[in-house]
Amino acid sequence: MRDDAPDSGFGTERAADFAGVPDAFERLWTPHRMVYIDDEDRSGERSGCPFCRAPGLDDATGLVVARGVHAYVLLNLYPYNSGHLLVCPYRHVATYDEASDEEVAEMASLTQTAMRVLRDTSRCDGFNIGMNQGAVAGAGIAGHLHQHIVPRWAQDANFFPIVARTKAVPRLLGEVRDELAAAWPAAL
Repeated sequence: MRDDAPDSGFGTERAADFAGVPDAFERLWTPHRMVYIDDEDRSGERSGCPFCRAPGLDDATGLVVARGVHAYVLLNLYPYNSGHLLVCPYRHVATYDEASDEEVAEMASLTQTAMRVLRDTSRCDGFNIGMNQGAVAGAGIAGHLHQHIVPRWAQDANFFPIVARTKAVPRLLGEVRDELAAAWPAAL
């Protein structure tokens, strides 16, 4: 949106409307993510960490796709794309350098398997894989290490998220979880 354009009413605000030097960036507010921020206390520990809670639930309720010894895979409750997975250690550690060698190795192995399963089940064309370390780096849940695996398809980006505040996710989470869990190879 240009500085002289009217507010679209879709949660964006013009930088020129605020004190300071305008930076020409739009701001897209995502208040639904405050549930993660509000639950974190000042020490960085989480009283209701969803990544600590999920493994204690049955797999369907916790959206758990696969379980390892040191880490597990679950669907993202707020996916960027259908099949958006997270790989988490069971242990509540905040950053990659705090994870044990065993946790790191298993997270890597689970990530590789997740890529194969997603490619086989969804026919995706590629992946975004990454970790945001700390709240300042964009981690929605900064207190518990997690790696994102986002399947991507040619032409999967569109105007819905920007213009209509809508993300097109064509399949239900439970349906995707069931399909991925069924396709996950048995433990060796």
